[in-house]
Amino acid sequence: MQKTILYIMGCLVLSLSCFNCGGGNNSGGTDPVNPPEAASLIFPSNNSQCTEGTNISSIETTVTFDWYNASFATSYEIVVKNLLTQTTQSYNASSSQMSVTLLKSTPYSWYVISKNETSETAQSDIWKFYNAGDAVSSYAPFPADLVAPSLYATFNASTTNVTLEWTGDDVDNDIKEYQVYFGTVKPPSNLVTTTNSTSFSADVSSGNTYYWKIITKDNQNNSSESQIFQFSVD
Repeated sequence: MQKTILYIMGCLVLSLSCFNCGGGNNSGGTDPVNPPEAASLIFPSNNSQCTEGTNISSIETTVTFDWYNASFATSYEIVVKNLLTQTTQSYNASSSQMSVTLLKSTPYSWYVISKNETSETAQSDIWKFYNAGDAVSSYAPFPADLVAPSLYATFNASTTNVTLEWTGDDVDNDIKEYQVYFGTVKPPSNLVTTTNSTSFSADVSSGNTYYWKIITKDNQNNSSESQIFQFSVD
């Protein structure tokens, strides 16, 4: 009889112990934090002329950037680049709008980084626009975006030909031609071709570093100059 009582008591203790262990699996847990989604941009529109800025001075306007709220984002960073000087400024925003003072008659690009309370982020598309000046009827093309070879790319010694690739955009949609400057001197001053294409095949030889840039011209003789890219052939 005493053995039976001891057996029953032992089973009860074991059951309570298992119950307590099982019930502790979810204690102290935290809900997972979803990564933020990329924001969808609204204004200024891509490849457009922005005429809705508020005049600040003869050379500046304030432009209000606007984008849709991104799921799971708690804050944003807006990045604005002056495409003439290639200088970039960033601004923190707690909502999906931000007013920024910009130079008139100047091309810009912009994008938004979505953030949450963790280190996870998501980046929107990159849009370009031309911040309008006073009584401007024709706009210079956006500086060409150099695509390939990538900046500081290296090719093996047997390479004899490299294809230069770029893209071009213009508010007025009247790009006439691209001038390709290419050579071993920085900045490149050798005009190697004028073309309607967005690529050019350049002859190269081993042991050299090459520099290249694109000047874009439109039908109104407006022009813009790209960044300078470089690559090497071992």
